Amino acid sequence: MRQTTASTCCYCGVGCGVLIEHDGERIFDVAGDPNHPANFGKLCSKGATLHLTGDLDARAHYPELRLAKGLARARSDWDAALDHAANVFAETIAEHGPDSVAFYISGQLLTEDYYAFNKLARALVGTNNIDSNSRLCMSSAVVGYKRSLGADAPPCSYEDIEQSDCLLIVGSNMAYAHPVLFRRLEEAKAKRPEMKVIVVDPRRTDTCDLAGMHLAILPGTDVALFHGILHILLWEGWIDRDFIDAHTDGFDDLKRMVRDYSPAMVADLCGIGVDELQSTARLIGTSKRFLSLWCMGVNQSTAGSAKNSALINLHLATGQIGKPGAGPFSLTGQPNAMGGRETGSLSNLLPGHREAGNAGHRAEVADYWNVPALPEAPGLSAIELFEAVRSGKVKAMWIACTNPAQSMPDQQKVCEALAACPFVVVQEAFFTTETCRYADLLLPAASWGEKEGTVTNSERRISHVRPAIAAPGEARADWAITCDFARRLEKLMRPGQASLFAFDTPSAIFEEYKWLTAGRDLDLSGLSHTLIDRLGPQQWPFPAGSTEGTTRLYGDGVFPTDNGRARFLTEQYQAPKERREARFPLTLNTGRLRDHWHGMSRTGTAARLFGHVEEALLSMSGDDMRRRRLLDGQLVKVRSRRGELLLPVQKDDCLRPGQAFMPMHWGDRFLKGMGVNVLTLPDFDPVSKQPELK
Repeated sequence: MRQTTASTCCYCGVGCGVLIEHDGERIFDVAGDPNHPANFGKLCSKGATLHLTGDLDARAHYPELRLAKGLARARSDWDAALDHAANVFAETIAEHGPDSVAFYISGQLLTEDYYAFNKLARALVGTNNIDSNSRLCMSSAVVGYKRSLGADAPPCSYEDIEQSDCLLIVGSNMAYAHPVLFRRLEEAKAKRPEMKVIVVDPRRTDTCDLAGMHLAILPGTDVALFHGILHILLWEGWIDRDFIDAHTDGFDDLKRMVRDYSPAMVADLCGIGVDELQSTARLIGTSKRFLSLWCMGVNQSTAGSAKNSALINLHLATGQIGKPGAGPFSLTGQPNAMGGRETGSLSNLLPGHREAGNAGHRAEVADYWNVPALPEAPGLSAIELFEAVRSGKVKAMWIACTNPAQSMPDQQKVCEALAACPFVVVQEAFFTTETCRYADLLLPAASWGEKEGTVTNSERRISHVRPAIAAPGEARADWAITCDFARRLEKLMRPGQASLFAFDTPSAIFEEYKWLTAGRDLDLSGLSHTLIDRLGPQQWPFPAGSTEGTTRLYGDGVFPTDNGRARFLTEQYQAPKERREARFPLTLNTGRLRDHWHGMSRTGTAARLFGHVEEALLSMSGDDMRRRRLLDGQLVKVRSRRGELLLPVQKDDCLRPGQAFMPMHWGDRFLKGMGVNVLTLPDFDPVSKQPELK
């Protein structure tokens, strides 16, 4: 009998509600949930084809174990597989210490999965070597919010997109990356044509079609642009001095620095006209409600933290925060990157927006978990982690729900690391990913439509993810795999003691986790799976006793800093690390396609989703192609300092001369030679540790 289950989409951070049509065994169709406040029934091309993805032939169905390097994996059972993993981890920890093992997890995990992994690493193993692929997409935004506002808390709601008078979209092809939000913006602009939209992007994208102004800045010059805008705002008196005096610190230092960022100098640095810069500043400075939206083009940079802070400076200087239609709003890339940040699942974080480097925070969590102490040694972030694997410092690695052999920069070194690691566990729904080739132990995980838990979207809204069907074969939910392994490892590392992982449902995990947020900026202690079922998805903060979530933050001008005041950050513009020279005259940018997502482990199983773009292509301007005497479709060898690829080239006059573009999605399954990221740069921001993938 056909039935319908309400759940959420597993792609981007918009967090759309979906209605899954199924018979308890198979999923037949999917539709947007008209009652979900993120999308009100709308779906993008990816979400609308969810039922066509997840090809069973691509799924991992049962555990597979390789007993020695060089041998093929053979089918195993769960008991033998997890006992073997527990023995290897216990022996490695005993011989080389807890930091000789590591966990690399994913923004596609549910919050309950994240929490189980975090507790496993910190409380049982005793290492901070746990990081997430969110390091590659959102960690600079985390730093930006924390340094400027005091907490990693996007202060806005999606409804602010519809209420704003002036939107600045930076480093985001929103039309492709967050299509449902872009549809909301299109509709709002149609109803209010006076709404101003400015897009900052080196490439002219579909998002620019809605904009009244497109600033095609040179790649990596965002900080100079933001300082130049502030220079003009100061000159023209378009700042809110009352807000600055009452609610912020550090403005005078910033004011002195941006005096040097004259319009002529900034226009030259950014490769735009002085009139474009002045017009942008005028729109921002004279609009009653100013909202900024940004994504990977800002974050994926060796200056990502500085870019975030410089953008937030504009909001603090104009008092454009904490009110409808205004504020700095980062758009999350993955469905639950926010849940990972909340549970502390980056190497430098702990649950409840705590810091692993803060002794008081460690003591609070250790006391709650009833363990003597949490590890003090700093954990390794993603780039550092794979380098430690390559050098032999990390000898056992657990990878869950992510595909670093496609997504990490400088693929040559990443693949060397995975090949050299003595023991690699991959917990994955799709055995076809590039990373699965390196698995000594492959554990089959449940996927979309088969899992239960919660996710938090970009506007801090927590939704209940509900399963429609059982996972195929012997695949298990991620939290269940993690807890089963942890209980086996406990018997070897702390025999006779009560288990830290006596969870039998995801809701039990959520109930333990939520009290670690009580009294914190993200307080969600009033929520439960049952309450979300009754009230619908809710935004945090949602403290105990609440009846509804919090639409936006900082309306009272009080910030979660030591003195309650926001901070202006004063940092000079730094040029990108990768420099053009005679051998490397082009700057390569990467980005998203409309119909594919990340490494295509799921979207790559649906033929319909190749209709928009059939294959990997290198895009170049017509001028650059004529200079090289290239024709559309011609095979070219594209080379960086780290590797090379052979692929077709196409003319794209949305690019300025001297720039090239490739989609981020193509890995070695679709593009031989390790895929796009054989070319990209592993240098990272010194504060956020986010690499300069752009």
